[in-house]
Amino acid sequence: MALGIAFGSFDDAFKFHTLKTSIAEFTSTLLFVYAGVGSAIAFDKLTSDASLTPAGLVAVAVAHALALFVAVSIAAHISGGHVNPAVTFGLTLGGHITVLRGVFYWIAQLLGSTVACLLLKLTTGGLAIPTHSVASGMSLGEGVVMEIVITFGLVYTVYATAADPKKGDVGIVAPIAIGFIVGANILAAGPFSGGSMNPARSFGPALVSGDWKDHWVYWVGPLVGGGLAGIVYGGLFIDPPTHVPLATDY
Repeated sequence: MALGIAFGSFDDAFKFHTLKTSIAEFTSTLLFVYAGVGSAIAFDKLTSDASLTPAGLVAVAVAHALALFVAVSIAAHISGGHVNPAVTFGLTLGGHITVLRGVFYWIAQLLGSTVACLLLKLTTGGLAIPTHSVASGMSLGEGVVMEIVITFGLVYTVYATAADPKKGDVGIVAPIAIGFIVGANILAAGPFSGGSMNPARSFGPALVSGDWKDHWVYWVGPLVGGGLAGIVYGGLFIDPPTHVPLATDY
């Protein structure tokens, strides 16, 4: 198996390159969350309906897919365009980014999400920031399992289209595929678990709104799903890792 974890050196962790990659993750996550959460706020305002409707679900899914496509594309050549702690975690388990750099990415992603939600609060006149929660009629355990499955699909797609050195030159296909799987998963899971797949995407709204209901679901589910994808794809299908972040793969 090719699976391997590299802790990394403190000297490398505090180099200027690490700062640049962290800034790239912060910026991409900010733009992604601003557009994604903003689409939900906008739909609620236009329809005066805070409940999830079929049209609202499609609108939010499309907004997230497009925003993630852009967020991944603009950071791919700098940081790898993770935009998601679960993606970072899965790639860390596969040996494609060191643990120390992964910690910096997590901090940048959570900060980016928080700043995005603060900006939304400011620019929308103080409208409520919607948070993820498990739908009524579902148990929290079912929500966790659903988040595991859809995040597994996301991180598996990242591996297959971006992290696998045998993929060839897929160019812009990888960000498109990653955006598409997120949009499709939101359509499938949005009415049930919320379709987060991303602890940072859930963290910013929870922090700014002060609503932490069911929040642990959006850490446990995505991290387990992302970790499993890293173990399965990274362990079975990829040759020994180089322990460097994805900076030029897609």
